[in-house]
Amino acid sequence: MRRRTDPRPDGLVRTRSRMRPADALPLAVLGLASRPARAILSAVGVSLGIATMVAVLGISGSSRAQLVAEIDALGTNLLTVTPGQSFSGGTVTLPASAPAMVSRIGPVIAASAIGDVNANVYRSDRISAANTNAITVYAAGTNLLTTLQGHLADGTFLNAATARYPAVVLGADAASALGINRADGSVLVWLGGHWFSVAGVLDPLPLAPELDRTALIGYPVAQRLLRSPGYPAEIYVRTNPASVGAVESVLAATADPAAPQDVAVASPIDALTARADATAAFQGLFLGLGAVALLVGGIGIANVMVISVLERRGEIGLRRALGARRAHIAAQFVAEAGLLAVSGGAAGAVLGGITTTAYAAARHWSAVVPVGDLIGAVALALIIGILAGLYPALRAARLAPAEALRII
Repeated sequence: MRRRTDPRPDGLVRTRSRMRPADALPLAVLGLASRPARAILSAVGVSLGIATMVAVLGISGSSRAQLVAEIDALGTNLLTVTPGQSFSGGTVTLPASAPAMVSRIGPVIAASAIGDVNANVYRSDRISAANTNAITVYAAGTNLLTTLQGHLADGTFLNAATARYPAVVLGADAASALGINRADGSVLVWLGGHWFSVAGVLDPLPLAPELDRTALIGYPVAQRLLRSPGYPAEIYVRTNPASVGAVESVLAATADPAAPQDVAVASPIDALTARADATAAFQGLFLGLGAVALLVGGIGIANVMVISVLERRGEIGLRRALGARRAHIAAQFVAEAGLLAVSGGAAGAVLGGITTTAYAAARHWSAVVPVGDLIGAVALALIIGILAGLYPALRAARLAPAEALRII
């Protein structure tokens, strides 16, 4: 704070105090340092609110980036064909020739089907029939894994030879439920009243998660040993990326020319997008909770500043008596509230960034913490702090010097 002298007409000199913006920060630091415990507790409220908001935005951004990368890796050119529901509500089946007919569509790169098999799979023939582990048995085409662009955790997939014999490929969750972690031909499972050799174990299939808890056997052995009807329960269609819309428009009529209205065509990418939309709904909820925490933190700062004004009336009166103007007093308390909020906001931004990074690492994602969000969070905290400090600052500025000095 500096003083400026102005000459008066009567020859006397009038002194005016002047406070530069650079003077406000040291004064604010001194004011908060005199009561550090109270200042820290007040900043915690703002810190928690900012940390929540930064973490929600960071985790959501990381999830979205992971989803985009996943879609890019898997491709958007996979379609599925399933039996729909008839107008009468009866059971609908696709023709046995549907996979071959679909594969003849020009832009179709590959098409493979799975068919229902009325059987259960067990680790041993001594296990109760009621303990199915919710594992579904399907007959599968030998090109299913290629069509889905899936991968094996161990062993090999069904081929022209193993599809004719009692060999089974387990989905990732099915293998885990059965306690099987290898597929070297030495492990047997009891499937439909017959012993089947485990030929392979699949990695999780992001575009066909319904297959993760299944046991896949070849069509020939399913029809010979288990009397499978051979009707496809679902057809997976991989198309030319530039012709997805055109193929989708003719799939129903091609799969079942007699009743195309009973055929459902979908894209697994739509399910992934729907999952992202559901996540976004929860993002709004958590952002709201963060905003509430930030508001509570702002109210806490206002409360602390009001108490500070009451406790420092002597200081305010002394400064006013020495020439400080009302604007200087108000600026000091606004600066204290702003500094308190910025400190909490900066700590919250760092905490939110660390939380996002830890969560992303646990999910094996790439952490996305935009710098703009961090800066915006600190700026929001500053605005909340300034607004919270306005009333206490104006109250301090309105104190008359004589009245304030009475308590010294």
